[in-house]
Amino acid sequence: MNYILSDGNHREDLFPFTFTRPVSGIRVGILTISEKWEKWLKTSVSFQTADYLSEKFPLSVAAKNTVINGSYLPNRALVEAIRTLKMGEALIGDDSYIAYVTENPETGFEESAYTAIPFDGEVLTIKHTWDIFSKNGEALQVDFDLLTKGRTSQPIPDTNQVRSPENIFIEEGATVEFCILNASTGPIYIGKNALMMEGCMVRGGLALCESAILKMGAKIYGAVTAGPGCKLGGEVNNAVLFANSNKGHDGFLGNSVLGEWCNIGADTNTSNLKNNYAPVRLWNYKTEGFAKTGLQFCGLMMGDHSKCGINVMFNTGTVVGVSANIFGCGFPRNFIPSFSWGGPAGYTSFRTNKAFEVAEAMMKRRNMEFNDTEAKILEHVFEFTQKWRNY
Repeated sequence: MNYILSDGNHREDLFPFTFTRPVSGIRVGILTISEKWEKWLKTSVSFQTADYLSEKFPLSVAAKNTVINGSYLPNRALVEAIRTLKMGEALIGDDSYIAYVTENPETGFEESAYTAIPFDGEVLTIKHTWDIFSKNGEALQVDFDLLTKGRTSQPIPDTNQVRSPENIFIEEGATVEFCILNASTGPIYIGKNALMMEGCMVRGGLALCESAILKMGAKIYGAVTAGPGCKLGGEVNNAVLFANSNKGHDGFLGNSVLGEWCNIGADTNTSNLKNNYAPVRLWNYKTEGFAKTGLQFCGLMMGDHSKCGINVMFNTGTVVGVSANIFGCGFPRNFIPSFSWGGPAGYTSFRTNKAFEVAEAMMKRRNMEFNDTEAKILEHVFEFTQKWRNY
């Protein structure tokens, strides 16, 4: 069977993170959604996504294809239901298809063309940006169980203070010394070659993924994910960093999501609670207005390649697009379009040639190449988001 992960109906609801990746490229828990499906299905997947992303995330077509809505996270019951689907059948959830089997996945899904099979089992979905952090604890536990089942953790060094060691898993090559690890409230997963420096205080859940670094004296709690290659420090509560992003210094990051290749300057803080305790609204690209999240706690949503200087103060419910550079005194606006350069004193457009220089320099530090494929994606995002840069 050929498996394809589709963006479904929620790609726009997940901007700015899906400007630069398919919906299934989002990281929540330990793994990205596509990595989860590959683990559960025990095979590789391809992608049904926007044309400009298809070079980096290609589509593979076979005689028989199962197309899966990438906003759904796998579990045993869902995987079993999908595997029983026959040609011309579709598994239907509350508000959209979950999966369908087709000869031609390149045509759009029309429910009337399929035999509908309802699915009413419990399942996690990522349909809004705030779902990424608000459901991170549940996703982290599922991934932890999946990745550690039948395996033995590396020994926990006795220099650490530990509670609930059965909920701690250390991969080969990881270093953890002189830290406080409390896994009674959620699992602690320390990936291959990850480093937890001395004096870190961790209250699970935590996913410190491959080659990620937790800086000295960090305070971590509330289901935090530091994706591969990330650097994390200061106080962090219920936040997700996709990969290769840095929040390495003192300052608070709470109920927030950072994409890839982001950098947060020293002593930058994010507000995650309004002074009047009212529910938080977030910028919605589809409606071009601020949408209700229903959450009392919601901080910063920052797209790939965006950066901020030292001592930046992000207001509650701030959305930053792709390749923005923010600095200066005072609170920036709570919607900062992609490729913006500036801060409270005003903004100009961050031209692509300069943005590409920054991206190339940061990626080179991790021995990775900023290539033509990446440049084409960012050029498309620059053009697509021009209408919001009306400073």
